[in-house]
Amino acid sequence: MSPVYAERASRLAGAVVWTRGPEGGGAGIVLPDGCMDLLWTEGRLLVAGPDTRAYRSARGPCVGVRFFPGTAPGLLGVPAHELRDRRVELGDLWSGAEVRRLIERVDAAVDPVVAIEELALRLAGDAPPSDPVLRAVVASLAAGRSVSATAESVGLSARQLHRLALGAFGYGPKTLARILRMQRALALARSGVSFAETAVLAGFADQAHLARDVRALTGQSLSGLVRS
Repeated sequence: MSPVYAERASRLAGAVVWTRGPEGGGAGIVLPDGCMDLLWTEGRLLVAGPDTRAYRSARGPCVGVRFFPGTAPGLLGVPAHELRDRRVELGDLWSGAEVRRLIERVDAAVDPVVAIEELALRLAGDAPPSDPVLRAVVASLAAGRSVSATAESVGLSARQLHRLALGAFGYGPKTLARILRMQRALALARSGVSFAETAVLAGFADQAHLARDVRALTGQSLSGLVRS
């Protein structure tokens, strides 16, 4: 396991495998990103639901799979809105005996990173194909298109899109769009783009609007996040 935080693309399409080793085991801040995670830590399998605010993670080594937005509910068999802003034991969602077998398998693995990825791949293999509309919604909102334009592009009414989003992402499309816009802004700012230009490119009214939204979603300043 890596001594600090590291991530790589998973063999599961759109997913990311990540590790946090003992030397990177202090509590950290997890920012909203529209995703859900399956994670293993010290003999426990947990599901991290979709966040609407920053989450302070527990201490200790951990490995996980971060699923592409909207795909985890179909693999886990639970609507995303039921897990919003929560970390839940997998045993609370599935049969306790089945989860104990899975935990034993990961615990016994030479490399828990490989084991947790294999588990995610198995879940995907057992689940029905993901709805292509979900990926189209994410792509549209991530590109900065409005919720109404996104709904029209996938052939849904605003009400239908909202209902779909609750089950797949855990919150409505406006919240998802706001979170994806913040992530887009952070990527720009961390690449060296000035905050003023970042605000324009990411779709904010101005730099002050960007600063307020980042603070509201993360509890931290934009400059602080970029430095960290």
